[in-house]
Order: sequence, then structure tokens, then C-alpha cells
Amino acid sequence: MPNRLLFSAIAAVAVLVSAGVAAFAQDRSIVVASTTSTQDSGLFEHILPLFEGESGIDVKVVAQGTGQALETGRRGDADVIFVHAKAQEEEFVSDGFGLKRFDVMYNDFVLVGPKSDPAGIGGSSDIAAALDAICSTQAPFVSRGDKSGTHSAELKLWQDAGIDISARKGDWYREIGQGMGAALNTAGAMNAYVLSDRATWLSFKNRGDLEILVEGDRRLFNQYGIMLVNPQKHPSVKAELGQRFIDWLISPEGQEAIGEYEIGGKQLFFPNAEQGRT
Repeated sequence: MPNRLLFSAIAAVAVLVSAGVAAFAQDRSIVVASTTSTQDSGLFEHILPLFEGESGIDVKVVAQGTGQALETGRRGDADVIFVHAKAQEEEFVSDGFGLKRFDVMYNDFVLVGPKSDPAGIGGSSDIAAALDAICSTQAPFVSRGDKSGTHSAELKLWQDAGIDISARKGDWYREIGQGMGAALNTAGAMNAYVLSDRATWLSFKNRGDLEILVEGDRRLFNQYGIMLVNPQKHPSVKAELGQRFIDWLISPEGQEAIGEYEIGGKQLFFPNAEQGRT
């Protein structure tokens, strides 16, 4: 009988130890709310195995439009926010929902459209003139319409072109409320113009008759930033683990990993974290 009791006690301890180990392993994970462009471009598939192998921290990515990602952070449903709408990111921090914001990397937006180019904008580097031509000819245009970083950039570009798109949009202007891949697919089906981040465009397979028609305007610059969700607002935030991911991403090692990511020999993102440390 004593042996049986001893074995039972050992078994109970083993169960408790196993449960504790499982709980610890489960706790070694963070949620990163990020944009569809970082996910759809394949960047996370490239960099996360490097970080996870070094740190032992599992990163779960929730890919959303920037507006949705920031709202996820406001609710405390993510530990880290990694998006591309600087003004909204700075507001997120100033409102107390996030801690310090860091620049991570940049690329640019491109205006994609059908090879037939009904608005006659191909080869231009003046995005304002191109949008004015599209609006004037009422050539089909697809807008993400999802409060993402790309959508915000598009609305700002219409404004810079002196166009009140809310007043002038008609059947030619299609708002789909979806991500970048869906917007490109819709543009391909409609032979329409669409604003895309370059990384998603380079990784997009279903191009059909679409091609880049306008690029190179300084107003098409696309900066990405990262922030830890404020643990004082949401005590469930895994601040230490989340900060380790941020520190790695802006470190020389993380920056090198970002810069090394290419598709077809073309670099998709350009690291510039030094600017975020000032």
C-alpha cells in the first residue's frame, strides 16, 4: 500500500510539472497586429523563423488593415502593433494606447492599372496629375475602402491632387472594404486602376493585364512603424516578450533580415530603424 501511495504521489507531481511546463511554453508567445502587406508579401515567413529560433518566442500575426490593427491594440487584443500610417500611429501613442514608436523600414506605393491605360497616365511620376486624369476620365478605380494604411495614403493623395473624392466619386470608383490582394484581384477583373504597396505587388501572382503605371513620386513614400501596446492600459499585454521582438526587429540583425528579403531579385523593404532611435 505505501508503494502504491508513493507512486500516486509521484504521478500527481508529474502531472503538475507537465502542466506547469505547458503553461510556461504557452506563455512564450505574443500577438502582433500588423498589416496585410507585411503578411501577404511573405516578409513574416522570412523573418519570424529567425527571431523565434533565437528567442524561443512564438509570434502569432493578426493581419489586418492598419486601422483595424490599431483598434485591436486599443482593445488590448495584441501585444505589438506593426503598421504603416505614421500619423495614426503617433495618435495611438499620444492617446496612451502604445509606448514609444520606432521606425522599422520603408518601401513605396505604386499606381497599378491596365496595360490599355484609358486615362493615359503610363510612365508618369506625378501621382497628383495621374489621379486627376483618372477622375476626369472616370476611368475605373478600385479603393480598398478599409481604413488601412494604404487606404489612408490613397485618400491623402486625392486630397493632395485637389480632388474631393467623397464628392466626385461615382460608379467608376469602387470601394471594396477588403485587403490589398482582394483589391488587386478586383482591379484585374475590372481593368481598373489601384494603389498598391510595392511589396504586395511584387508578390502578387494574378497580375493579368495589370502593370505599374506611376511610380517614383516622393509622395508615394511608405514608412512602417512598430509599437508596444501599453501594459498600463492592458495588464494582459506581454510587455517583456513584445519588447524583445521590437528590439530584435530594430537591431542590426533584424534590420539585416528585413533587407535580405527579396522576390525575383528585388528587395521589398528597406530597413531604416536608426531614424526611430533618435
